[in-house]
Amino acid sequence: MDGSEFAKAAAFIGAALAMGLGCLSPAYGQGLIGSTACKYIGKYPESADKIRMTMLLSMGIVESSAVYALVIAMMLILLNQ
Repeated sequence: MDGSEFAKAAAFIGAALAMGLGCLSPAYGQGLIGSTACKYIGKYPESADKIRMTMLLSMGIVESSAVYALVIAMMLILLNQ
């Protein structure tokens, strides 16, 4: 195994770790956001529209870190071809 094959293997492993670890926290955060929103919509149904909009905005912000992990993983894979 020469140096270029080792670099490709390391890039693929790095991409897998970036996606695995980079999506773990956003998934947990989105679960907490959704759970809390459902709880408060149940308690205060008159505020459901405001809570829903805030929840969707928060989920979009949290999801951006998973998108950054995807971009890094794609760069690792595509730039080491």
